Amino acid sequence: MILLNLTLAKGHIVALRLTLLLVMMSEAPPEGVKYTVPIKQVEKSVKITDQAKAELQSSGMMDEKGKLKIKGVSPKMLKRMKLEAVDCPVLNREIGFLQCYVCKNFFSRPMGKVYCKGDPL
Repeated sequence: MILLNLTLAKGHIVALRLTLLLVMMSEAPPEGVKYTVPIKQVEKSVKITDQAKAELQSSGMMDEKGKLKIKGVSPKMLKRMKLEAVDCPVLNREIGFLQCYVCKNFFSRPMGKVYCKGDPL
């Protein structure tokens, strides 16, 4: 249980008791997931392969000029995603997160990790 004190504009102190139910991310990944890969920050964005670009364009996430337009993702978040990379267990090399995101093995991304199905490409 966490006790939280907030000071309101009139100077009243309100105590809030919050019960924190937190499921640890160390639990087993969902069914069908073979790998849990950590996401790491890089200084320069990792170049997206031509195959990944074609996949992005065919799914409507990239326009003809090469500008990313992922529905529901802000430009600020896209900029941050470009500076993230993963060590792909299927390709056995480091790839940018956006390339991982469009891969058919991508399952989900919970807090700093990627769940990968691990099927051969």
